[in-house]
Amino acid sequence: MKRIQKLPDHLVNQIAAGEVVERPASALKEILENSLDAGADRISVDLAQGGIKLIRVTDNGGGIAAADLPLALDRHATSKIGSLDDLENVATLGFRGEGLASVASVSRLTLTSRPHDAEHAHQIVAIDGTLHPVEPAAHAPGTSVEIVDLYFNTPARRKFLKSENTEYAHCEATFERIALAHPQVEFILRHNGKVVWRLPQQSLAERVGALLGKDFVEASLPVDTGAAGLTLTGFVASPTYSKASRDAQYFYVNGRFVRDKIAQHALRQAYRDVLHHDRHPAYALFFTLDPANVDVNVHPTKIEVRFRESQGIHQFLFHSIHKALASTTAGASPAVTLDDGQPAGNDIAGAANVGRNEDTLAAFGTAAARAGDSPQRMPFQQPRYEQQAMPLHVAREAIGGYQRQFAGLREEERGLTPVVTDTPAGNTMIGNPMAGSPIAGSTLAAPLSAAKLAALPDASDGIPPLGFALAQLHGVYILSQCEDGLIVVDMHAAHERIVYERLKNALEADVIPMQPLLLPVSFAADRFEVATAHEHGEAMQRLGIDLAPLSPTQIAVRGVPVWLQDGNPVELARAVLKDVREIGLSQVLTERRNELLATMACHGAVRANRQLTLTEMNALLRDMEATERSGQCNHGRPTWSRLSMRDLDNLFMRGR
Repeated sequence: MKRIQKLPDHLVNQIAAGEVVERPASALKEILENSLDAGADRISVDLAQGGIKLIRVTDNGGGIAAADLPLALDRHATSKIGSLDDLENVATLGFRGEGLASVASVSRLTLTSRPHDAEHAHQIVAIDGTLHPVEPAAHAPGTSVEIVDLYFNTPARRKFLKSENTEYAHCEATFERIALAHPQVEFILRHNGKVVWRLPQQSLAERVGALLGKDFVEASLPVDTGAAGLTLTGFVASPTYSKASRDAQYFYVNGRFVRDKIAQHALRQAYRDVLHHDRHPAYALFFTLDPANVDVNVHPTKIEVRFRESQGIHQFLFHSIHKALASTTAGASPAVTLDDGQPAGNDIAGAANVGRNEDTLAAFGTAAARAGDSPQRMPFQQPRYEQQAMPLHVAREAIGGYQRQFAGLREEERGLTPVVTDTPAGNTMIGNPMAGSPIAGSTLAAPLSAAKLAALPDASDGIPPLGFALAQLHGVYILSQCEDGLIVVDMHAAHERIVYERLKNALEADVIPMQPLLLPVSFAADRFEVATAHEHGEAMQRLGIDLAPLSPTQIAVRGVPVWLQDGNPVELARAVLKDVREIGLSQVLTERRNELLATMACHGAVRANRQLTLTEMNALLRDMEATERSGQCNHGRPTWSRLSMRDLDNLFMRGR
């Protein structure tokens, strides 16, 4: 049996390099973090052969004194911490003091530095972990780290490196992640002598737009919240800008890019109500808290962290993003607009259509038309728009039809208080003091308050954000003329979201208003459905559903939610009974509440091939503008999209 022996320092460094320096991108990350910790505001990165042959990082930071250069390449030597208290309050990106030593043990490394108060620079060379004497050198104030032939002395590790293109892709991703979090720093990236990125000092929105694309910024909502020493800033993309993978998710803790399960779960939950199940949200978020409340020393590459109060962090992140997403309404202008030029794609709800016009033109063998290539068009002059008038009897018939089909509740949105009366059977009937017949609604379920309605965006010339309806297409889509083009609305998806939000608001106020049926509808039920109706019949009235077992095989539906009165009551009752039986009423009303309400809304929403009048279509558009999250249906699919006049001109090659 072999004796225990102490390993030589060089071998220890090479073992540590296996953990810290997984690939060239890992070495680049360590050096960039050192430059930022040194206070640099200008950093230049040069790569050759994907970083395998050369990595050179030059900055204008504080620099390193000549006497400290050998210590900079020694294990666990650092200027960033000196005690356990410092370790528990780490405010810098690096702190272990092993990054440069690990890199130096598996490469040919040259470290050149000059403090700002020094007359000239000094450099030290390390080859295979062996340090050469410190020598004078020529260098501007700051530091330069040059790494040549990474893993040249460990062939077993070098053979596990991927191709040059793959390793460069990892290096570029690391560069982008770090540059994204520090817009106040100028960054330059060159690969094989060619400039790939040149990022000047700029605002956060401009940096995000430069790295993630202007279409991301234009389709994003700004986030800026704070509570109890926690702050969250950045941008979250509209659900319709979602991705098939998590590549567009950037989350930072105190300026450090991390992948944290607590944060990921909180953000996923915030998007759950508006995101399609197989899509992933896109965001660039910067979370700041007291360094003492987060442990960054839990992973060799510092990609993971551990929060002291993880439950509180989860709630803060969830409510911050949930509130930001809830503030969106259909037709609203992009929340963030870059100063230079037009939005890169369609607006928030139409982001999924970016590039479609270019593909169409490519089919004709022509590159997409640029805005500057078209001749100057005369400004479009037209009087103030007004909806086409119609005879009084036609208007009354259309409005009545909309109330029956959609439960539009326009009076409700204007803040009118309904009259509540009790029927002889003990059920609640809700009426409007200004109408001769009952309407389906109450102030409990108002989509938005009067103050929020007054703050809705108004376009010029009196055109609402979603414009005025022109026609219905194949009984599925509503075509509407807006201020700058054409709006296409999926009427089922849009109405489904409107009903869903009203059901949620009503249930949060403890009860969903019920509409008693003049003639109860009975249906054949199995013994499990009958038993569920017996056991939970009274409690299910909170959901606005009144079920009465008639026999061991029959159930009668005596009341449905007011917004679902024109839906199929039997299908609605079966869906609710199924969820209550399988999950339990308590969970249905708590954990699975939104899923159940989404199912109910789907049953009550207007169906395809239902012919609508112009008044009905316009009322639906106005409801969308007044309803939170109306840009997506309950399943995360977009409810509307816009084709601007510029898109239409490009489609038909006008001006070419």
